[in-house]
Amino acid sequence: MLSSRFSPPHFLPFSSRHFVRPFSSLSPSPSPSPPQPPPTISPPPSSLPLPLFLRPLSHSTSLSSLLSFHNWAKAQSLSQPSLSSDLLRQLSWFLQDTTSPHPTHPSTALLRTELNELYSLWTQRVEKRKPFQYIVGCEHWRDLVLVVQDGVLIPRPETEILVDLVQEVEGFRDGVWVDLGTGSGALAVAIGKMMMDGGNAGRVLGIDISPTAVEVARFNVQRYGLEGKVEIRQGAWFEPLQGLKGKVTGIVSNPPYIPSSDLPGLQPEVGWYEPRLALDGGNDGTDHLLHICEGLAAVLKPGGFFAFETNGDKQSEFLANLLSTKWRQLFQKVKVVSDYYGVKRFVIGYRS
Repeated sequence: MLSSRFSPPHFLPFSSRHFVRPFSSLSPSPSPSPPQPPPTISPPPSSLPLPLFLRPLSHSTSLSSLLSFHNWAKAQSLSQPSLSSDLLRQLSWFLQDTTSPHPTHPSTALLRTELNELYSLWTQRVEKRKPFQYIVGCEHWRDLVLVVQDGVLIPRPETEILVDLVQEVEGFRDGVWVDLGTGSGALAVAIGKMMMDGGNAGRVLGIDISPTAVEVARFNVQRYGLEGKVEIRQGAWFEPLQGLKGKVTGIVSNPPYIPSSDLPGLQPEVGWYEPRLALDGGNDGTDHLLHICEGLAAVLKPGGFFAFETNGDKQSEFLANLLSTKWRQLFQKVKVVSDYYGVKRFVIGYRS
């Protein structure tokens, strides 16, 4: 899907999105392998709009017209000095996702939408600050290309660390794992995909209260052929886990953790567009985190693992201290893990 793209004269060279991150990233990822498309691409449910990057190449234009668009879009991007570096990089990705050379007519380019629509979409990106991922309909995350859309949180690179932490748990492929607040299904899909390596009995449950997130997550599960390994359920936090009390091998979560008072100060791509439901952590950002901490012991089996993401530093230290003192009889080996930038981002531990 992304590995074969042409470069008209003066087009920006290809840059792997996995190594040069878009606006929403807090930090780069050292992951060595670039994203790979799933083995098969099925159409989404009828209620889910077909993402731009998955649309057929059913439109065409002259190479000169496409070059004119590129020159215009480049000028638009350079008109925003504080964003121009990211915008130029995203413009290269935008052309890769929406265009392809014509197989028999070198002076013609194939498009996934009308050329006029490319102008409209790039205007939304530059002037309206709409997230690039919502425009093309995907985010490159770990070794995945995940469908995202309005109403679903765009997965961040630091959250990939949660997958690495799961991979370090002995015997993780044979257990039942839960991703609380699954959003696009990023964590659930990544863990399920690791479980496919070799025969095992493990499975993953992704939980989200948002109907939009549930639909998108199910589509991502389907795209990677993980229907037999990953199940997406709708509901609030632990509610859909009835019958699994004391049986869960591990729980991961990237819940809302931004203090409500900080939301107005978020960059426009985040504050204006991403779902408040996935961002707002209440007065001090810990409302949902505390709820998760309070429910862990009931569902984890003895020795069960947990790892969740926080706003960093003081928030992580507060929660780790709480788990180690107030609930010290329930948990062990509780500690804080830093992200790629050294921010104390994650709290991990085990059920006693």
